[in-house]
Amino acid sequence: MRVPEVRLVGPAGEQVGIVRVEDALRLARESDLDLVEVAPNAKPPVAKLMDFGKYKYEAAVKARESRKNQTNTVLKEVRFRLKIDTHDYETKVGHAKRFLGAGDKVKAMIQFRGREQQRPEMGVRLLERFANDVAEVGAVESSPRVDGRNMVMVVGPLKNKAEAKAEARRQKQRDEAKAENERKAKDKIDTSSAAPVTQSIGDAFPAELRERAGQAEEPVQQPAPEPEVQETAQAAAPEPEVVEPEAVETPEPEVAEAPEVVEAPAPKAAPKPPAPKAPAPTAPAAAPKAAAPKAPRPGPKPGAKPGPQA
Repeated sequence: MRVPEVRLVGPAGEQVGIVRVEDALRLARESDLDLVEVAPNAKPPVAKLMDFGKYKYEAAVKARESRKNQTNTVLKEVRFRLKIDTHDYETKVGHAKRFLGAGDKVKAMIQFRGREQQRPEMGVRLLERFANDVAEVGAVESSPRVDGRNMVMVVGPLKNKAEAKAEARRQKQRDEAKAENERKAKDKIDTSSAAPVTQSIGDAFPAELRERAGQAEEPVQQPAPEPEVQETAQAAAPEPEVVEPEAVETPEPEVAEAPEVVEAPAPKAAPKPPAPKAPAPTAPAAAPKAAAPKAPRPGPKPGAKPGPQA
């Protein structure tokens, strides 16, 4: 600074007044700040005590944020023919509504061919119909005009690009919150039912396994044994005698009457004796030695006299 005096502004924005440059520099060194000239064309020039590095950083952040929020409007184009079909026309209108809802402009163009150039009023009626169909999201910026063989009309959005992006972002957040609430509602346990709630491990098993476990735990009913007294009485009581009636026959003097047949009571089956245990195998006895055959006595020699017989 080559001026003798400056209007000094403090670091918090307070007015210090007109001071000499030497005094302003001394205050800057004492405060560990920089003396920055912010209005050099003023009489006297305006200087401020500040941290110049911090100031440059904040300015860069603001510029970056402004570029981030900056939107560029794009001109979209939709083309028609005079003989366009109804379904194709509805498709074109749907595209135009989507472009206008996103904050872009739409240029509607009608192409004339051959004798169609002699009927421009038909193109005007078609463009007016198009403007009425997209009136909820856009407004006409330029009325239909003839451009060579084409007729052009520009429709602008009701919301700018930034507003359209913000609205789309909010709508997305609402949809996500709604989906999250629906998911939590599905996972929430219904406590309005009167069914008891237990915290046993068996509740986590499938119903089929629980049924099988219940069937296995049911006791099997066995028939009650008959009292032994009745069996003993039935065994002791003899069977009734069966008496056959006498046969009616012609009386014969020599044939005697048949004796009565009395069946004896069926004897009670004796209990089977226990099977005898097989004796332990023993070593076979040694076979007796065969006696050696005695040698035959020699007979009398020939010519010898026989001895006296006893």
